[in-house]
Amino acid sequence: MNVLNPIWLNTFKTLVEMGHFTRTAEVLNMTQPGVSQHINKLESACGYPLIRRFNKQFELTVHGLKVYQYALKRMEEESKLLQDLGRDEPFSGRCTIGCSGTFAWLLYPQLLSLQSEYPGLSIELEATPNQRIFEQIQNGTFDIGLVTKKPNPKYFDSKVIGVESLVFVVPKLVDTALPLDQVLSGLGVIRHPDLAHYFQTYVEKSDLSLLSKIDLDGISTQSYINQIHQILVPISKGIGFTVVPKCCVSLFPERDELQVLDIEKNVKEPVYLVSKRHSQLARRYERVVKVIEDTLKQCE
Repeated sequence: MNVLNPIWLNTFKTLVEMGHFTRTAEVLNMTQPGVSQHINKLESACGYPLIRRFNKQFELTVHGLKVYQYALKRMEEESKLLQDLGRDEPFSGRCTIGCSGTFAWLLYPQLLSLQSEYPGLSIELEATPNQRIFEQIQNGTFDIGLVTKKPNPKYFDSKVIGVESLVFVVPKLVDTALPLDQVLSGLGVIRHPDLAHYFQTYVEKSDLSLLSKIDLDGISTQSYINQIHQILVPISKGIGFTVVPKCCVSLFPERDELQVLDIEKNVKEPVYLVSKRHSQLARRYERVVKVIEDTLKQCE
């Protein structure tokens, strides 16, 4: 595959704009044969004639016009790149973030408030599981992510930025004086994509033998939903139980129709702010991360 030498392109662009080989040579501090040699090499690389010569003058061919337009665009993009390399504005630019659905529900309004204050910012937030966040950071789709699984330090830089409290949620009118296994089995479960992880985390961190004896797979499924803001809807209508982050309850409009089981002090797991290893974040992320930190305090 032929490569268009940028020096040849610049010579060709200058020739088109000067309209004369001699003046082009003077502007570029070259000899006239040197200019001709650059043009010949560029034509050879393109595989088409770019100019037609006549009486010490020339005119562009159809192919030459295309190459000239390409040269203009290339120079413009190069100039823009050099300007951007020297610019790292604290309140403008694109911010790409991956997080769980719960955190997206919690964070998006706050990040939009920041964007309203600084219209130069572009906030792009995607709700997605931990593993996909790691993958998207690795391939450059996300700059930062929020995960509850400890990142591998070989591939990621990370720090604990908050905690996520997990709670068992049941309908308001459930008699919680009954034995826990009887309560849960009688209600049936509202399943969602993160339920198994949340339930297992709760069991491991609470150290309650009663919980460890409960077989989640053996409890009948009352409903399944993959939209985080709708998981608590059936429970508010008296249907089923589930395990979700505490802030889901706080954000839910009909939270008065719910009750949180007083099984144990809220089980908490750390939330990690993660980015690609050795990649320096732009200055605009300083305020974004501050907003995230302040907002996550609601989940404690």
